[in-house]
Amino acid sequence: MRAGCPVSPVSTEPGSGPSEPLILAAPGRDAATAAVVAALTAAVLIVAADRAALAHIQRVDDSWLRLMVSWRDGPVTVIAKVFNVLGLVYVTLPVRIAVAGYLAIRRRWWHCAAFVAAVLLSEILIGPLKGAYDRARPPGSLVTTSGASFPSGHSIAASVTVLAAVIALSPPGRRRIAWGLAAVAFAVLMALSRAYLGAHWLSDAIAGLLLGTACALVAATAVDQAQRRWHRRRAQLVAASQAAERSAERS
Repeated sequence: MRAGCPVSPVSTEPGSGPSEPLILAAPGRDAATAAVVAALTAAVLIVAADRAALAHIQRVDDSWLRLMVSWRDGPVTVIAKVFNVLGLVYVTLPVRIAVAGYLAIRRRWWHCAAFVAAVLLSEILIGPLKGAYDRARPPGSLVTTSGASFPSGHSIAASVTVLAAVIALSPPGRRRIAWGLAAVAFAVLMALSRAYLGAHWLSDAIAGLLLGTACALVAATAVDQAQRRWHRRRAQLVAASQAAERSAERS
């Protein structure tokens, strides 16, 4: 093994042979990160539900939209419209199916569960949240839109898909960090493109980015904890079985 290469932690309970690597290398730190992002997301949702606070947010959103309209440029608009296509269900659904299918073929059931749980959690939340806030979209969108504006569905779909995929497909270490930074960059660009196109207010895009990120991190943390508990119980059962066999042999 080459020095400096990250090694994904592997659960090796007695008698079980090689086991699926653990999802997270530092569960305490990662759980704290997930909690912070989830708390920040909840704070944004609570603030947006307050009429007085939303009035202040709307002024910022209006200013940002005017700025984006004044900055609109042909090549940038083309790129933003490409991001619009990448966030459509016709793109995200096949990508999600491909990731889940690959993990199932590789028998990475815990990693597959973390990915699927993140996606399902985001899909469960998006509809009720849009219905509850029922915020009107900005005027003059450069792309076709439908439904309520808050939070941005494109931002949620992009962030949860790419971040959950990185966690599920990349082992803990430098490679996951590198891919994670790339995923965050993509998700941020998706959020900014929604505000640039006038498909969403800036606050819609930010809330969607945070919500998708929180779903990916919370799901990974929860499934990782379940995986660790399952391995501990299995190791205890194997150890007890081996002890019983040794006792029977002595008698």
